[in-house]
Amino acid sequence: MKILFIGDIVGKVGRVVTKALLPTIADRYKIDFVIANGENVAGGFGITEKTAFELLGLGINVITTGNHVWDKKEFVSQISKIDNVLRPLNYPPGVPGFGSIIETAGNGSKLAVVNISGRVFMPPMDCPFRIAEDEIKKIHATTKIIIIDFHAEATSEKVAFGYFMDGKVSAVIGTHTHVQTADEKILPGGTAYITDVGMTGPSNSVIGIETEQVIHRFLTSIPVRFETAKGDGIFSAVVFEVNEETGKSTVIQRLRITYP
Repeated sequence: MKILFIGDIVGKVGRVVTKALLPTIADRYKIDFVIANGENVAGGFGITEKTAFELLGLGINVITTGNHVWDKKEFVSQISKIDNVLRPLNYPPGVPGFGSIIETAGNGSKLAVVNISGRVFMPPMDCPFRIAEDEIKKIHATTKIIIIDFHAEATSEKVAFGYFMDGKVSAVIGTHTHVQTADEKILPGGTAYITDVGMTGPSNSVIGIETEQVIHRFLTSIPVRFETAKGDGIFSAVVFEVNEETGKSTVIQRLRITYP
């Protein structure tokens, strides 16, 4: 099974780039299932029901999120209506939405997607290591193919989580920093791993935001309303292949494509 994981889609530029490139990439790599982090798809901050359905309409099967999932307040009441839009599993009990899902890929095989948030330099959450381990034990009764979006800031936490999950899941894909790392690999136990898959959005920006606004903030320490950048885009993703019998990954490839 070949799976495409698209890095954090940011604002209108991210949506335009995804719409333009996804069909070609899916065809070229014979993709069976598409996952994308969409927590910043609505104006660069948060996600809405409208933008979620826009991404799903492009052929994305599951949308993961992170700490910005509630930035658009209306989505708090909307998220439970859309099964294949996930929020981090390790939010406290009672929080709306779902942290994992089991889906059927285009080739007929079942797979699970789990969304987990880190805790280092992030909002307080339940332990991602223990929560994820408990969840995958339940999922293994249905499928061995499990992909985790680990939405975290600290590289050390991401690397540690990857090794903790090695051999237990098919892939641990890091998100959140919007900067693609060059450490994609298959861990010793057969888990595909990358510390951060990167961003799909404006290429001439500071992690998706207008550069001058961010520079001004650093120079003056005065708060400013950030806006997503415009112009050319970049598509960041990974493609990995999973053995359907074992749930182990055999190959992972990093993608970084400029558009137009």
